[in-house]
Amino acid sequence: SAYDYWQYWRNTEDADVGRFLRLFTDLPLDEIARLEALEGVEINDAKKILAGEITRLCHGSDAAAAAAETARKTFEEGSSLGGELPSFDIPAAELEAGIAAFELFRRVELAASNGEARRLIKGGGGKLNDKAIGNETQAITLADRNADGVIKLSAGKKRHIVIRAQ
Repeated sequence: SAYDYWQYWRNTEDADVGRFLRLFTDLPLDEIARLEALEGVEINDAKKILAGEITRLCHGSDAAAAAAETARKTFEEGSSLGGELPSFDIPAAELEAGIAAFELFRRVELAASNGEARRLIKGGGGKLNDKAIGNETQAITLADRNADGVIKLSAGKKRHIVIRAQ
């Protein structure tokens, strides 16, 4: 999705920002030099510009703006949902019965295997609606839907999925 693409570029290593701005954007070189000189927390502004410019070139201006807004809502406002987070549909009957947390993380591709999902959750990196999951075998059910009527799973601070019951 455009959001995943934007987020990929937003997570660029600090040392690579200037090089990537020169290689992958049409920004003037003096603007790139200014952005490249930013340090500390300010480098994040350069990363957002990098992500926005590259996403605009590949996905269009509207998609880039929507991805940036979703990231802003998710990370800066602490919103439980940005409008464009990747989503995954699960049959309501399966959620009614309950799905083990580790299995659901694998199914929605937040983990490559059940073992990876178990380690993620045991290590405190697996979250359900922004709260750490205490036990990897915890059943996730329809009752876990948030105020927006969806289930939000997170793997670490940067990877999020919205689950909708179908």
